[in-house]
Amino acid sequence: MEATPQILVVSSELEHRRKLNDMLHKEGYETVCASRVSECEDALKTQNISLIFCDRRLSDGNYRDVISTLRASNQPSPVVVTSRLADWDEYLEALHHGAFDLISSPCQPTDVLWAIVQARRGEHTSAGFVATTKSRAATASA
Repeated sequence: MEATPQILVVSSELEHRRKLNDMLHKEGYETVCASRVSECEDALKTQNISLIFCDRRLSDGNYRDVISTLRASNQPSPVVVTSRLADWDEYLEALHHGAFDLISSPCQPTDVLWAIVQARRGEHTSAGFVATTKSRAATASA
């Protein structure tokens, strides 16, 4: 019997990991959490990871290190980068380095679920990011 696919949550910030983990559990997803790139490596070796949410910066590296680790493990799991800045330049940089998407942190449930749906479909549209970013900016200035 094959192991149940899991979502890997990688963040150096305990509170961010907890919130994202709780959010995913409420939606019925199984998760594995890691706080460092090295823990991510271990999880990729031992778990059936179908998607990764990873902070832009980690205590022992960054999302690019996670993507490199993922490629070395020959797993096709999409990586969604989470970032406090989450602007257009950072989004393009993340895609250039192999990320599937970039969403703002702290993560909103709708953004997380949208990223999961898009990853399952194997689709990604930058138009969704632009609309989300603009709506957040409008909300923040109101």
